[in-house]
Amino acid sequence: MALFGTDGVRGVANVDLTAELAVDLAIAAAHVLGEIGAFEGHRPKAIVGQDSRASGDFLEAAVVAGLTSAGVDVYRVGILPTPAVSFLVKESGADLGVMISASHNPMPDNGIKFFAKGGDKLADSLEAQIEARLGEPWDRPVGLNVGRIIEDTEAKNKYISYLLSTISTRLNGIKVVVDCANGAASYTAPLVYEKAGAIVTAISATPTGWNINENCGSTHLDNLIKTVVSTNSDLGVAHDGDADRCLFVAANGDVIDGDFILNILANQWLAQGKLNKNTVVGTVMSNLGFVKSMESAGITVEKTAVGDRYVLEKMLEHNFNLGGEQSGHIIMRDFSNTGDGLLTALQVMQVIVNSQKSLSDLASSMDKFPQVLINISDVKKDLLGSSEKIKQAILAADQELMGKGRVLVRASGTESIVRVMVEANELQLAQKIADSLAQLVRLELK
Repeated sequence: MALFGTDGVRGVANVDLTAELAVDLAIAAAHVLGEIGAFEGHRPKAIVGQDSRASGDFLEAAVVAGLTSAGVDVYRVGILPTPAVSFLVKESGADLGVMISASHNPMPDNGIKFFAKGGDKLADSLEAQIEARLGEPWDRPVGLNVGRIIEDTEAKNKYISYLLSTISTRLNGIKVVVDCANGAASYTAPLVYEKAGAIVTAISATPTGWNINENCGSTHLDNLIKTVVSTNSDLGVAHDGDADRCLFVAANGDVIDGDFILNILANQWLAQGKLNKNTVVGTVMSNLGFVKSMESAGITVEKTAVGDRYVLEKMLEHNFNLGGEQSGHIIMRDFSNTGDGLLTALQVMQVIVNSQKSLSDLASSMDKFPQVLINISDVKKDLLGSSEKIKQAILAADQELMGKGRVLVRASGTESIVRVMVEANELQLAQKIADSLAQLVRLELK
């Protein structure tokens, strides 16, 4: 099984993802990037950050040890969102970046994400090279050639200043509730939105090291919905553990997911003449209602595999400047080459202020098809592609929907689960087909 998934290396901290593995990954990454010329002619520099998980402390220490032992100077930025690390790599001219985070995964998990020079995530080919080089013999630098550790105390302020520079309209008077998932957003999101002019209520913004994503954040919206409605706020923003995505809650409690967000931004950018090639990039998980809404607006939707890295690859290949995922990863290449939940929230709130429309009104231009998503654990996800029974069942389901919906069965790239997703013009039909497919997956892949 490949070590790298769709978003770095993840697993249970101190079981799957150990300090020893973190050291080896850091050393191998330094060797691979150094040999492709990333360090040529200068002393190499890395940015290293983490989310608020307790296990991040020993994993960060291990990564820093690996990099410095390989001759890389490390700038430690502490607990910051993943997109902050990407920004700081680009802003500082660093040769690589490392983020210690498992994003929306439960607290016991953790992960390691690498960024190349310029702040982009590593290509699959480079990740494969890093994995192949783990534990190899190597000549260790000594004396002046070992790396040093520098504490970057201004990293947070640099990131906040950058975010504020992306909007041209003050958000004065807008009332927003932000759920920080007790994660990396806790130290930046409330402050950024306040500095932009919003009236902010922050919830789940007191990380302990053990409470990240615990009944909060973008995967647990109940508390945010309740708070938005009870405080008569204009909207709510839910971040995940590393704040590279966000979902919204409208004033009436409706959930506004990534498809709605893309729909709002695409329509706004089209009207302003800012949408490159009148195209937006989505994934195979993008709701059929989103696709039809874009088509009716004269906007083309390009689809990729699930994973914001694949969205970015498509955007870079064809010079598109807007793309994202239903989960709330939104990439706006005019500002950044990675998903950034805080940047997304600022841009959407700016549209609300400039249009003088509510979030519900802006989202109403899209009718979402009923969707049923079932996550199936405790199955052998690697066998999914070889099951003829599952393939035939999917074909039969597609024929039953007759173009009025769609089916997607896929193994998660970041978790040990298989996802069954069914969309249909009627919820009852979607639920029936999804339940049937989920039952078959459990039987076939047990």
